Amino acid sequence: MRYEHKGNHILLRLERGEELCASLLELARREKISLAKVEGLGASDHCVVGLYRLDEQRFSPVTLERPLEICTVTGSLTRKNGEPYLHLHGVLADETGACWGGHLKEARISATAELFLELLPGTVERVHDEKTGLELWKLDPEGGMTQ
Repeated sequence: MRYEHKGNHILLRLERGEELCASLLELARREKISLAKVEGLGASDHCVVGLYRLDEQRFSPVTLERPLEICTVTGSLTRKNGEPYLHLHGVLADETGACWGGHLKEARISATAELFLELLPGTVERVHDEKTGLELWKLDPEGGMTQ
């Protein structure tokens, strides 16, 4: 993992064999990032994506073991119980152009990945929502500004 600060952004480059989600969490701990927008692209040879089944309140994973282009990764880096928390989605394509996508749980890098983190002021914590089973942003119910 290599990275540089550029104003309120961090440019992150991952190398062969590194895992995208674990690397982002490591960077967040190392740099004490509390809130960031994440986007990027790259190549992978092992990914786990899927769909959250609301009726069952569980993640339904699809494991992809083949060469894939990471067409896009997008999401947020927030906090849960004071620890970094990722919520990422991705679109991945094989050599025929067939695409898979969904919630991104894992992506092992096969060549490289380039990620942009836009650092935002303040912190957003996650709280468990009983209705959905999801970890949702804890926001001011009045729509006010929180830091």
